[in-house]
Amino acid sequence: MSFEQSLKSQLHERLSKHRYRVRKIVESPQSVIMREGGRDLVNFCSNDYLGLANHPDVISALQEGASRFGVGSGASHLVNGHSAEHHKLEEELAEFTGRERALLFSTGYMANMGVINMLVGKGDLVLQDKINHASLIDGALLSNADFQRYRHSDMAHLEKRLQASNHGRKLLVTDGVFSMDGDLAKLSEMAELAETHSAWTMVDDAHGFGCLGVGGRGVVDLFGLNQQQVPVLIGTLGKAFGTFGAFVAGSEVFIESLIQFSRPYIYTTALPPAVAAATRASLKLLVAADEGREHLQQLITQFREGCVAQGLALMESSSPIQPVVVGSDAAALALSQALAEQGFWVSAIRPPTVPEGTARLRVTLTAQHTQTQVAELLQALSSANTQGDT
Repeated sequence: MSFEQSLKSQLHERLSKHRYRVRKIVESPQSVIMREGGRDLVNFCSNDYLGLANHPDVISALQEGASRFGVGSGASHLVNGHSAEHHKLEEELAEFTGRERALLFSTGYMANMGVINMLVGKGDLVLQDKINHASLIDGALLSNADFQRYRHSDMAHLEKRLQASNHGRKLLVTDGVFSMDGDLAKLSEMAELAETHSAWTMVDDAHGFGCLGVGGRGVVDLFGLNQQQVPVLIGTLGKAFGTFGAFVAGSEVFIESLIQFSRPYIYTTALPPAVAAATRASLKLLVAADEGREHLQQLITQFREGCVAQGLALMESSSPIQPVVVGSDAAALALSQALAEQGFWVSAIRPPTVPEGTARLRVTLTAQHTQTQVAELLQALSSANTQGDT
């Protein structure tokens, strides 16, 4: 089979299973109302949980940063790309997370890859939740460590795997908020197991920062855990922070080890300094957004109660991520399209991103949504489901 024929066969198979991914072209800034395909849609699929991606203070900081530092960073952090804005942001993120130091990465994917591959290797063990983000899974697969997964949030299964281990280093890895289910990891129980079995705990809190904890400090703060109990904390800047990039927070020794040994950090061009400047502005807004977080929780309650009243299949989530399970891939796509026709942008999530038979609408709520918009979405869901039954 030729090169082209082989690839076409794969594409055709994905298309036939209703799993073909299509990029939609956005014609407006990130906001509650977004323009796509020449139409305005109420946006219920963004990770911009606090509405900071288009905040005037963040835009102004980006523009000013570009005026002062230019656009590109020029090189990696270890050559000449580590600007004063990068350094100040790292210091502020360390203070924000209550940790000794923080380190910027260009993406969350790279941060997870870089941390796992620096910490473990041959003869070690990585244990991960079954539904962890792809970046965490890939980081483990490339580390050369033994890699095992435990059933989602099943602490008894995790404990069993730890008891059977005689590895050198043992790294427990989990999302803080699971990106497709919306529920929270059982961090207190994980920390206890880690202490009992001399393991290390790593939390990727991409979807927790900004939304949960005091001042939006995430799930580790929500559970009252410290740097010793969770020595590895990862955050992304492209969600509630509204900008781009990622960071790792932890002890002085841990961060210095990443600088010396983490290949994705060492060999990657640094973020543009202007993005770091914008993130410094968004961090201040994020910490002060208690009113927005309170409003967001009210919207979550409103949406869940409305779905229950309709008999929709919800997952156990108290976060802004509210998955409505549909089942078949074709049905999820059809429901997403029906909502778009009524003016709502809600993504259909299908395997392999989620398990077989659990295709869903991934509804994400933000602090900028109104109660009226949530009520209108619920009405649109009801209407679409009624049409689908006829």
